[in-house]
Amino acid sequence: MAETKGGAKGSGTRAKGKTDTSTKAKRGQKVVEPVMRSSGRAASFHDLAERISRGEQLFPPRMLTGLDRRNHVRSTLREDHQTRIEEQAHGTREKFEKLAKSRFKFFRGTALLFYRDMVGMDAHMPTVLALGDVHPENFGVMPNEDGVPIFSVNDFDEAAYAPFTWDMKRAAVGFWIAAQEEGELDRKQRRKIVRAFVKGYLDAMQAYADHETEKADAFRMDNSPKVIQRLFDEAWQDREEWLWNDYLKPSGKGFRADDELQPLSSEIDKFQKAVNDLAKTNELDVPDRSPDLRVKDVCVRHGQGTASLGLPRFYVLLEGPSKDATDDIIVEFKKARRSALEGLVPPTEFDAGEKGERIAHGQQVQLAHGDVFFGAVEIDGESYMSRERAPFRDDIDLDELSKKTWRNYAAVCGKALAQAHALSDDLGQIDYDVEPSIIAACEPRELFIEDLLRFTVETADRLKADHRAFKEDFEVGAFDSIDMVYR
Repeated sequence: MAETKGGAKGSGTRAKGKTDTSTKAKRGQKVVEPVMRSSGRAASFHDLAERISRGEQLFPPRMLTGLDRRNHVRSTLREDHQTRIEEQAHGTREKFEKLAKSRFKFFRGTALLFYRDMVGMDAHMPTVLALGDVHPENFGVMPNEDGVPIFSVNDFDEAAYAPFTWDMKRAAVGFWIAAQEEGELDRKQRRKIVRAFVKGYLDAMQAYADHETEKADAFRMDNSPKVIQRLFDEAWQDREEWLWNDYLKPSGKGFRADDELQPLSSEIDKFQKAVNDLAKTNELDVPDRSPDLRVKDVCVRHGQGTASLGLPRFYVLLEGPSKDATDDIIVEFKKARRSALEGLVPPTEFDAGEKGERIAHGQQVQLAHGDVFFGAVEIDGESYMSRERAPFRDDIDLDELSKKTWRNYAAVCGKALAQAHALSDDLGQIDYDVEPSIIAACEPRELFIEDLLRFTVETADRLKADHRAFKEDFEVGAFDSIDMVYR
């Protein structure tokens, strides 16, 4: 998700050999101050996407090599983090440090780089409401509309209408890299994992084409395979224990202060308005969980996430029905940005909307009967997405998976993604039958899978070189400033 901000301040790439303007003034010469602007390239990539999707023979950035590729990686990451770098936002350097230490985290935190390499690709493929950032850690346990834990896709920050293959390719690369780094699995085993993901996806999509059960299906504690049952068991925690162990101060009247939580009790009125706005938009009615939707306290949450590190994130404590701090609710508000896919997908008539509204649309379509607190609000003129933090909201510990459970987990994730895509023509904007279209587009199946594996290997190899270049650049301060254009 590229950040954009006009009137860039702070230093960027330095102009060398610059003559001192005061010396010129002494000589009676006219002094012309340099005109500077940030060098964002979003518009040029939008044009590139349209031209590639029309079949023009152009050279997308994935074909760059050497210093040209390094400069592309550097510029893309600077542009993607422009606001955070300029404002020296809390967590920005921490994010870059995380990306430097792990190739999988680098993959997770650089979605814009990944999708600029895919610019305009697969224009002939069926369109769905894509999740946008599919990888092994973006599936997990979360509450549904009744507060019951379910397993499904769980991150909608990049949601956009795109060819279904964009999610498939992002997922395949994610599983490949994670299985190598977290599972220490060889290439043959990683191929099996990717195949298991694709088979799970296509089998589920065929079932939805035949039976149209996508709106009713859900992975719950009573019907999930063993690998997910274990996740349910590990994720389950008593709400009172969770609140008092992780969040509340001794009195139970608000958030405690520590290195992750920074109380903002003076902002209660502002966030009470945000909760009221959310309740109105979502027609929220939860009297058995929070009768008055009364905000007890607010805090800033530091150090959470990978791609979103450095973005403002607030937790709001809502009073529960018992009023004794044993059943309070925590609602998260996170600043929303534009999707990393925006302007890069082949042109489409379908539009998910802007920022928080787009993210809310993604959740409402892709997660049938999901979290009722998921939505979009405006705070201080900025767009924020909202969701409930629950005691049982959790994702898989990848380093605990065996070779067999890696494949089983990948297959379940493929099925969960298929359900999210299948809902695109039920709850989303797609105006044709998605499921049979996707099944037909994947024929012959073996060719589709082999091409996906070829894409995965090529992309993973390129990512390895990109990560090495990023680490070298980071060590010498390449991301302490943004790109600037000097006149």
